[in-house]
Amino acid sequence: MTTTRNATRGNTSRLRAVGLAELKLFARNRTAMFSAFVIPLILAGAISTSGMADSDDVATSVTVVTSLLGYVLLAAVYYNLVTTYVARREELVLKRLRAGELSDATIITGIAAPMVAVAVAQMIVFVVAGAILVGLPAPVNVPLMVAGALGGVIVFVLLAAVSAVFTRTAESAQVTTLPVLLACLIGSMLYPMMDDAPGVVVALLRALPLTPVVDLLRLGWLGTTGEAAPVGFAATFGDALLPAGILTAWIVAGLWAVRRTFLWEPRR
Repeated sequence: MTTTRNATRGNTSRLRAVGLAELKLFARNRTAMFSAFVIPLILAGAISTSGMADSDDVATSVTVVTSLLGYVLLAAVYYNLVTTYVARREELVLKRLRAGELSDATIITGIAAPMVAVAVAQMIVFVVAGAILVGLPAPVNVPLMVAGALGGVIVFVLLAAVSAVFTRTAESAQVTTLPVLLACLIGSMLYPMMDDAPGVVVALLRALPLTPVVDLLRLGWLGTTGEAAPVGFAATFGDALLPAGILTAWIVAGLWAVRRTFLWEPRR
């Protein structure tokens, strides 16, 4: 028991050390700092002046706010982490870290920790902005919203690690991340309007990694993901089974792909 406790404590301290080191590097990146702390305030201000506060269409307002939460996952987590993983790999940082006592999971998670913390802070800003500035109602199921947000963070950390495999330099991430960014952005915008589309199209949009996250957020907030009548706290868990299953499938696939393909040394 004591050995296990000491090992856990050691892993935690190592994870904290990697995260703090990465946080110092992040704080020196002015572009990343601007996108992390200034852009959310600009978007929150845009929400307050958009006229949504005077609108009776609560569903539309929730759709806008939850879409912003999806944007956080794509920008603050996915894109920033792809560039970070590639930069650390090409600088031989990953190789040196792996030569020590750190496990692979600790290295990947520790490097992601500052981005995840920033993303969580941004999400809180948008939720508070939605509640105060737009006057949105209290969420129907807060645990479901939290589960959707955390699941989304895990998925896009894993997607970033996989995308880093195909990215030769940090600068080329602008190109290699486009397929995921465009698919998720376009898919999340089209999915709510595709009720009359062919089943194959709807299924494809539903299977995109961002769609189940947004579905869980909207379901947790409103008790519905679209035109269906809102349901209560208990009933939302039944409606959440499909998006939660899709999100879980992405997590399992991402873990497998990272374990099999992640590069620890510069690409030849």
